[in-house]
Amino acid sequence: MKRKTDGLIFKFGVMFFIFTVVTLLFCSIMMYISQMQSYKRQCQDNIRMMGKYLESMIQNEKLEFSTLQRYFMENYHDMEIPIDFEDFHDKKREFEVRLSEEFTGKNYGVDISFDDLTPELQKLYGEWTHQYWLLTFEDAKRDFNLAYCYYLTVEENNDGSYEVYYMLDGERTERDGSGGKLLHLADQYHHTPENQPVEWRAWSTGQEVDEFQEWDNDYGHTYTNYVPLIIDNNKMGLICTEVDVDDVNYNILVNTLKEMLLITIVLVICVLITLTLINRFYIQKIIGMSESVGRYSSDKDSDVSKELDKFNNNKDELSELAGQISSMIVELDFHMKNLIATHKELTETKERASSMQALANKDALTGIRNKTAYDHEMGLIEMGLKESPIDFGIAIIDLNYLKKINDTYGHEQGNLAIKRLCHMVCVIFDHSPVFRIGGDEFVVILRGHDMEHYEELKERFEKEMDIIRNDPEIPRWEKVSAAIGAAFFDPEQDRSASDVFKRADNMMYERKKEMKAVRKE
Repeated sequence: MKRKTDGLIFKFGVMFFIFTVVTLLFCSIMMYISQMQSYKRQCQDNIRMMGKYLESMIQNEKLEFSTLQRYFMENYHDMEIPIDFEDFHDKKREFEVRLSEEFTGKNYGVDISFDDLTPELQKLYGEWTHQYWLLTFEDAKRDFNLAYCYYLTVEENNDGSYEVYYMLDGERTERDGSGGKLLHLADQYHHTPENQPVEWRAWSTGQEVDEFQEWDNDYGHTYTNYVPLIIDNNKMGLICTEVDVDDVNYNILVNTLKEMLLITIVLVICVLITLTLINRFYIQKIIGMSESVGRYSSDKDSDVSKELDKFNNNKDELSELAGQISSMIVELDFHMKNLIATHKELTETKERASSMQALANKDALTGIRNKTAYDHEMGLIEMGLKESPIDFGIAIIDLNYLKKINDTYGHEQGNLAIKRLCHMVCVIFDHSPVFRIGGDEFVVILRGHDMEHYEELKERFEKEMDIIRNDPEIPRWEKVSAAIGAAFFDPEQDRSASDVFKRADNMMYERKKEMKAVRKE
């Protein structure tokens, strides 16, 4: 008795299931990757824009900021800023009141400068301006959903390394010994160009670098953008903005799964409807035809043809098949008489098909095997490599100046140059299959003798070209010049035959460069 798993509808169901699963997996991966890449670009644009925004704010108040930085680097250990402050105005008003008391009738920045202030007023000025800029950086971090936002001052060392000071730190930490009341200032770190290359290029060049520093730290997997702060042609420091690219990974994954679930439901419904229609309009018809033919096989009753005629009720292929089977049964005797002739015709057809197959693998110009044959051979090698390593190599020969020959002497002479090179390759590498895979490119799959004696054959190839080049009786277009490169399968660095081909291609192009015959694509 026929099992359900043997039926076409079951096999169609399996195929549709595999198709659905593969499609969903592919779509899910591509959708997730696309959304992640889009978010990554958005994150990078955001932090770049935020850095430029903070730079413009500082440039608008560059004198005050320069004064703050100069004072901060000299006196940060004496500055007292509450760790939990939320506003800078109280400290600013205290500065203004003390200023008016000590410099009656004078205005800061007009009548007096920072250097004219008393040490106490300088300290008050430094504290309120530091609070102002720290709040500015914290607001930027919050408003733009940044992982970290800070400002570094840089001091270069003689050995090429440099020290960075966190003048404006986006994360508040308490000062040791302050009882949790004062803000810790000026974290210092020793950096090197090797460990922080993007940061170093931004500082050393004084220009924003079109790349990001990647970090895996307490803030997650982040991208950092560095905007050099230049005030009056003086490098002041680096504005640093960071964004956590892993923060939304979970949400993107959840959204992707939700979308794919909806697609899955729709796809499954469509597949079920399709299978139902296939079963009703095609599988049941095939079953009925099979039963009719089975009865004819057992009873040899030609009336079965009338049963088959009832399936010939549409214009689809199955209806046509039912009509053909019906006609076949009616005319079986006639067909039997012509079986011998038919067999002969089939044999001839098979021979023609074999000839056509041979032609399909043959290059029309040179007569050697073509790209189709090469792909087939590489496929066999790839299959063999899955079982165990194979000793083989690939040599690539590329004809130089073919376009110049075609443009100067005509395509017929260009074809003669190709034939000349093909003949030379086939004669020298006579133990290996040669393929023409492009207009001016040949490939030799090296094994056995030719692989073991490749260097000798390569030297012979080079000498043969010199002989042709110096032969006055050979036309100029047949004085071929070609670059050759080869690579041999190494299981330690090659995972496939394609890897060997790539290395051989690189060797050929290196040789082409030496010959100064690199093609201009």
